[in-house]
Amino acid sequence: MTGFASLTHEDERATIGITVRAVNHRFLDVQLRIPQSLAELEPRVRGLLQKRLARGRVELAISLQIRNAGTPTVELNADFANALAAAIEQARERGLVSGTLTPGDLLRLPQAITVRDRPVDVEPAVEAQLGASVEAAVEQALADLDAMRVREGGHLRADLDARRLTLAHLIEQLQQAAASGRVDLEARLHERIREIAFELPVDQAMLAQEIVRMAGRSDISEEVTRFRAHLAHWLALADGEEPCGRKLDFLLQEMNREINTIGSKADGVRIAELIITAKAELEKMREQVQNVE
Repeated sequence: MTGFASLTHEDERATIGITVRAVNHRFLDVQLRIPQSLAELEPRVRGLLQKRLARGRVELAISLQIRNAGTPTVELNADFANALAAAIEQARERGLVSGTLTPGDLLRLPQAITVRDRPVDVEPAVEAQLGASVEAAVEQALADLDAMRVREGGHLRADLDARRLTLAHLIEQLQQAAASGRVDLEARLHERIREIAFELPVDQAMLAQEIVRMAGRSDISEEVTRFRAHLAHWLALADGEEPCGRKLDFLLQEMNREINTIGSKADGVRIAELIITAKAELEKMREQVQNVE
């Protein structure tokens, strides 16, 4: 979701500058800095952003310099100038100063002269053309931002695909290790029963049912099936056209839940090692998915 774009658009009417930055965020957070003269464009600019972006904190700044700038107005504060002249005349009579009051003296005193920018009167047709130019510049900046985000997304996709394949391999190893552990568990239970049978009378049929029940508690076939379904769903979302970052984040939570259940149910020598490896991969994927729109 991260990216940056900046461009300057010039025509006979104005110079338009666009800067847009995007960083990771769970939702879409748009912050605009638009000149007051373009305030009416804010809803349309927001609409352009929302059309292209679904997640991220986005900052977009627009600068505008109109070429036919208005002529400034210069105003003399007559009361202040008269009071100043009278004060200087008194000082001259007392021999404190010499010479006359000059224009340069007035220019050095901000209270004497005020310079104001005269607002530019823009015709409605020209204003509409200016708004269209600003929208076109924003569109181009967003296209440049998208291009940068797509390049980053390609690297993220490659990394996440590799980790998804690693998880697919790990779940197969977990299933095999759990099946082997279940066989070993049944063998240990049978051996223990044979030891007890020498000392106490044993109902073999009842014990056989109990062994099957205990071994069944370590069956992880349902969890494995759901985990495979999550991996398939992940691939479908990643190949789709819609933004999928939040959905992938939810899938990772579900896969992590299945791994926790497998770890609590399965019995076997390699189960703990495989569970730790799978959880580490899921955590790395969770961190990366925060960058996916």
